[in-house]
Amino acid sequence: MTHPRRRLVIVVRADPVICGHSGEARNLAEVALTRRFDDVRLLTWPIPALRAAGLPLKPLDRLLPYSPGITVERPEPVGDYRVPDGRHQAGLTGRLVELLAEPVPTVCLSMYLAPHASVVVDAVAAARAAGFAPDVHTVAKAVGSDVTNVIRSCLREGRFGAATVLFTTFLANDEVVAVSEYTREEIVASAEQVDARCGTTFAEQCRRRVTVSYPPIDSAAFLDPEPARVDAALARRGLERDGYVLFLSRVTKAKGIHDLVLAYRRMRCRSSVRLVVAGTGTALDEVRALAEGDDRVVFLTDVDDQEKTLLMRGCAVYALPTKPEPDFVETFGIALAEKMLAGGGPIVTTPTGGTLEAVGDTAVVVPPGDVDALAAAVDRVVLDMSAAERQDLELRARARAMSFDRAAVFDDLFPQEAPAVGVL
Repeated sequence: MTHPRRRLVIVVRADPVICGHSGEARNLAEVALTRRFDDVRLLTWPIPALRAAGLPLKPLDRLLPYSPGITVERPEPVGDYRVPDGRHQAGLTGRLVELLAEPVPTVCLSMYLAPHASVVVDAVAAARAAGFAPDVHTVAKAVGSDVTNVIRSCLREGRFGAATVLFTTFLANDEVVAVSEYTREEIVASAEQVDARCGTTFAEQCRRRVTVSYPPIDSAAFLDPEPARVDAALARRGLERDGYVLFLSRVTKAKGIHDLVLAYRRMRCRSSVRLVVAGTGTALDEVRALAEGDDRVVFLTDVDDQEKTLLMRGCAVYALPTKPEPDFVETFGIALAEKMLAGGGPIVTTPTGGTLEAVGDTAVVVPPGDVDALAAAVDRVVLDMSAAERQDLELRARARAMSFDRAAVFDDLFPQEAPAVGVL
């Protein structure tokens, strides 16, 4: 039996989930093929399980293909109805053990601590206990939901046992990474609370070990789309260049979409620009009801990855007025960086979480939750901002976003795999 020379396994919620981190996994996988890996696998969930969870999903018939050499595995659950939970996780863990049993040097990256880091840690422990002696290096990347949803909920509810499990699992990896400096600070702050309650030493370990790796983006997919393609995509949707304010993200309260719909009612520019809400999410029905009767608001729930770039390029303003909520805080803002690469109208956003790490000084920033300020900012961009100022923001934003290119991020995350200087 011929084995690959080197393998990368990423355990993640992959496509078709509408989430920036599924895009992260795709981008890291694609770069891995250009480095020393000849077998790259995304270990993820069966489609029925994703649907049952209520996650927003992309149209299945329009998913972008992966390059040859990348395998997406969706292990079936283990056990029947008498196992009420954990069946899919057992399938993921068992499949990873099978991969680790092969004599192939392997790097395992988990994204989302719960439960993907547990899958990796448990599989490595099982493989070693079974005597397989896997040649494996593990990296756990904490993303936004790990802190804002899982860890914070444990702390709010006084469930320090669950928080302890999360931290011990995280720190059991060879390397521990956060998606932004904001996320790193939140991890340390949460660890301090657990330490104060339980007498543990998580905070010191996190301060010493956690590094930052920003989301990797395929910049080539966003740079300089052909004008004819942009115009054709807009025409299919009944839109015109610079004729709409674009919200393109998950439709949830934390993304500020309710504030944007309310602000749009007050905008002086609403007679010249429509509001396009592109995406799906748990608050979609609420937002539709909020906008009911306003034929200037357009909902697009079937936008694929290719159309996304074209809509971003053609908009007058891209608005993501994200704000902190108990279950989510924007820890970076991948869509912001994608928009910065795509060009088009300026970005209006808020200084929530890690968004300023993405946009720097290249966006118009308003306080989170301030509907009047949001309306005034969009009006200023559409009605008062000069062409020169708009172009300056666009060019500086694109230059900044290039630092998030997937090749650069990959080589920083896996420096031992990076090519020598001057070697492509």
